[in-house]
Amino acid sequence: MNWSDIAAAAVTLFLIMDPLGNVPVFNAVLSKLERRRRSLVMVRELLIALVILLAFLLAGNSILGFLGLTQPSLSIAGGILLFIISLRMIFPAQTGDDDSEYEDPFIVPLAVPLIAGPSTIAVLLLLSSNQPGQILEWSVALFIAWLGSTLLLVASPYLLSVIGNRGTRALVRLMGMILVILATQMLLDGIRAFIATL
Repeated sequence: MNWSDIAAAAVTLFLIMDPLGNVPVFNAVLSKLERRRRSLVMVRELLIALVILLAFLLAGNSILGFLGLTQPSLSIAGGILLFIISLRMIFPAQTGDDDSEYEDPFIVPLAVPLIAGPSTIAVLLLLSSNQPGQILEWSVALFIAWLGSTLLLVASPYLLSVIGNRGTRALVRLMGMILVILATQMLLDGIRAFIATL
């Protein structure tokens, strides 16, 4: 296995999943549950997200073939989505308290779209279509990114007490800056590949 590719993909997926940015949302949505129940629901939702993401990774080529999508179009769309997500991380919108009305969420909104969001799915489809021979590597990378996100989210109550909301916002914006660079590169790669097909 190519561990350098796995590490690069795992870091990218971890940044896109944005566990630090999801910490306040997860805790707000699950705030009405007792601590033990909260952890169980969180792990359940994260496992559901992992299954959904693995399904898109393993069936990526079939999905693209069925929809008639090309790699350049997927790369351009993924770059645009990633760019929008990263801008929201750097310049977050003010959110209301609507999320707190979910007492025991199932799939939505925690598993989808917070963890298994459109940007993460687009990147997985791109990886599986670009290098289908490395599905095992991409699966390992996805699991590493998911495991890192899971550990961070499960430990989030302790994390919030240590670094506070201001520290969390600073880390989210730093991750957003890195994602802007990745999104720009993905967009340029897609445009270059599209021009080459003309």
